[in-house]
Amino acid sequence: MRNTAYHVFFTNLANSLKVDVILCLKEKEMNVSEIVDCLKVEQSKVSHALHSLKNCNIVQSEKKGKQRIYSLHKGTIVPMLNLIDKHSKTFCNKSCKDCKDYKGK
Repeated sequence: MRNTAYHVFFTNLANSLKVDVILCLKEKEMNVSEIVDCLKVEQSKVSHALHSLKNCNIVQSEKKGKQRIYSLHKGTIVPMLNLIDKHSKTFCNKSCKDCKDYKGK
């Protein structure tokens, strides 16, 4: 059984640049230039990642003056990230090789 919504959603989360964008936006709302500075990545790559994340409603944008300010979807994505943080604190430990490899990254 193939559920396209799951594939699209998790494909977005399987991309390291998109995850990095999400992690920057987890800290605060930002415009494209601020995300570029946060990640030290070309603006075109950040814009492409934001476009995909916005199409999936993981990221939202609001126009303020001439800028677009990006933020995470507060109703679903922020609670999901909090759940992931709780899960990792509870279940990821020193004996888990995968968790140990990613701690602090």
